[in-house]
Amino acid sequence: MSRPAFAHIDLDALRHNYRVARSRHGGKALAVVKANGYGHGAIRCAHALAPVADGFAVAITEEAVALREAGIEQPILVLEGAFGADDVTLADQHRLWLVVHQDEQIDMLRAHTPRHPIPVWLKMDSGMHRAGFFPHAYADAFARLQTLPSAGPVTLMTHFARADEPDADTTRVQLASFEAATAALPGERSLCNSGAILGWPAAHRQWCRPGIMMYGADPMPTPDADLKAVMTLGSAIIGVRELGVGEPVGYGGRFITGRPTRVGLVAMGYADGYPRTVPDGTPIIVGGQRTRVIGRVSMDMMTVDLTDLPEAGLGTPVECWGPHLNVNVVAQAAGTIAYELLCNVKRVAFSDTASR
Repeated sequence: MSRPAFAHIDLDALRHNYRVARSRHGGKALAVVKANGYGHGAIRCAHALAPVADGFAVAITEEAVALREAGIEQPILVLEGAFGADDVTLADQHRLWLVVHQDEQIDMLRAHTPRHPIPVWLKMDSGMHRAGFFPHAYADAFARLQTLPSAGPVTLMTHFARADEPDADTTRVQLASFEAATAALPGERSLCNSGAILGWPAAHRQWCRPGIMMYGADPMPTPDADLKAVMTLGSAIIGVRELGVGEPVGYGGRFITGRPTRVGLVAMGYADGYPRTVPDGTPIIVGGQRTRVIGRVSMDMMTVDLTDLPEAGLGTPVECWGPHLNVNVVAQAAGTIAYELLCNVKRVAFSDTASR
């Protein structure tokens, strides 16, 4: 019998969430499947979305080429753009779209002799200060691209730093900066990540780039989107013991029993991607009922409180996150974000389902 730890991917939920993103935005949507589909499996996700998606976005050319080799035919945007001439050549060979966010990438395109013009998404730094041309330099970068035979149609884009904070004025300022700098420029626009799709209708343009919301984690502080969990991270109870009052549980003895306690051992640990940093009391689902993590999560195992779940025992299923426990809840307890938890899942057995 194999270890019961697993990650199950609901591809119907993935398609549902993509449709929600596209509907809320109103334009075309690039499904972001970088970082192995946020831990869900980029190829399985792209195949599931191919019948409905307008295109895909990845971080680097290697991710894009893997999708092409797996039979994905829709447009694929490389969000970090080219790192060197080889990336430009790959983009030309595989009909990829490239983000351009610095002068050196324009120079790479200028040096390339194209078989096909490469569609470009020209990125503006409208205030996030991570990547992109400053507003005062943006029109010049656009004009230089227009002269290159290797550059195809140019889409104007920016990225919001705080779109998931509706009370912050940052997004409004970034939007105004983008609008002022691009007012005289032709071309389609793309401004919205998941937070902006949900929280900033004024930023909706021709293209959006749904990421975390597509995997069922609403990035907004007050979720209102009809999103479904795509990943269920689960396992089973593999051991049970009874402890009296005042007994320590796990490494460092962080948790001390305050009553006679029935402790369940779960085949799941930080080597599987469940965060070591969760505190005692973090919710977890055992046999369909909510209970709590007790004791420090170790590499391969963790312990949960079964005292009020007398029917739970060896083999009882455990949901670490999924349709009955939102991954955002676990992420908040761990002091991180859902993105990190989902991307870190590994070693467990993956499976997926979708209606036919």
